[in-house]
Amino acid sequence: QLQIVESGGGLVQSGGSLRLSCATSGFTLEYYTIHWFRQAPGKEREGVSCMRISDGRTKYTESVKGRFTMARINGRNTVYLQMDSLKPEDTAVYYCNVNRYPNEYWGQGTQVTVSS
Repeated sequence: QLQIVESGGGLVQSGGSLRLSCATSGFTLEYYTIHWFRQAPGKEREGVSCMRISDGRTKYTESVKGRFTMARINGRNTVYLQMDSLKPEDTAVYYCNVNRYPNEYWGQGTQVTVSS
């Protein structure tokens, strides 16, 4: 059974840090790309970062470069998003997406709220 569970969200002050986890089961992650998306109230879902598991290559949207870092321990089924220097504009529901064209799978999301 394929499962994706995000965790680690919460309320943090501006400048603080959170680490989100995307725990997966039923996937051979080496065949997939893992994406983090976020959706703020009243806004469209946007891509935040992604990691191609086969070689660990990562990409980040411009607004989070230098502040967010994706990581995975080789062989483990969990991918992390370390978020530092958080800003109020980072407030959103964060979703993990496991993608191998043409299939994609979503987690339920985890709320991140950054207070000013």
